[in-house]
Amino acid sequence: MSPRQITVLGECVADAFTEPASASNELALRVLPGGGPANTAVALARLGTRARFLARLSGDVFGRLFRAHLQASGVDLSDAVAAAEPSTLAVAELDAHGQAAFSFHAQNTADWQWTPEELAGVDLSGSSCLHTGSLALVREPGAAAVEEFLAGASAETTISIDPNVRPLLVHPDVYRARLPRWCAVADILRLSEDDLNLLLPGAVPEEACDRWHAAGARLVVITRGADGALASLDGERVVVPAVATRVVDTVGAGDSFTAGLLHHLGARGLLGGRLAALRLDDVAEASRFAARVAALTCSVAGPNPPWHDQVAQLATADHT
Repeated sequence: MSPRQITVLGECVADAFTEPASASNELALRVLPGGGPANTAVALARLGTRARFLARLSGDVFGRLFRAHLQASGVDLSDAVAAAEPSTLAVAELDAHGQAAFSFHAQNTADWQWTPEELAGVDLSGSSCLHTGSLALVREPGAAAVEEFLAGASAETTISIDPNVRPLLVHPDVYRARLPRWCAVADILRLSEDDLNLLLPGAVPEEACDRWHAAGARLVVITRGADGALASLDGERVVVPAVATRVVDTVGAGDSFTAGLLHHLGARGLLGGRLAALRLDDVAEASRFAARVAALTCSVAGPNPPWHDQVAQLATADHT
């Protein structure tokens, strides 16, 4: 396997968006494949990184949709588990600014049933980075198996975590209790400003970065929507502006940012260990690239990350 491969572990969720119905007593839904880790894997593959997705994919209609979507984007599903349980469904309602509010149908679904045996045979020797996060890290019974897998993997590959707090499904206290353990194994922690406000209410981003550095995370990146992103490497910080775009919705923007960051770092040989060669200039350059990827995701409906040539076209336009 290529040393540039990135392995992503986590859920794939059916994102159902409400649409105008033909009658007042009907509800029309447009279903798109989503879920933070799945979105990240798709974005990585479309950007040109060899991406492998460790998922538990149901055989139901949504699971078949997930497989087709992931494979069409070039994601390696050779280690995905064929799960007997149903897929997870999230119903999204968009506000006037394109922000989505989700309601989840996730009881006993496939994504949370990981066992140590399912993960024991996964070979990470060809992966420069293992990325995970979101609900797979907090939903039992599988969360304990995922944490155990991370702890073992941290000795051989860069670990990236996106908490992606979902308070409707799991109380933020659960994330707060586990976050120090995640930071102890994570090299990269990427989270949104909304996540920050749920995890550390009232804390300014710089204070949060210092706290998570002290817990073990070397690189902390907080994305702040239209205000860009704050990246902190061992306490050295840089602010990267957002890329102006016409926002259709923000679904999947953070996942695309993460993918852009990891793709850029991986393409330059900076992943694969404890980030020993990483410098703040590298982080700034990768974050600027990630901001372009996120902007393009915001410009279309749903979690639909761009392909590499689309990002290259945007970069060219920015310099003309």
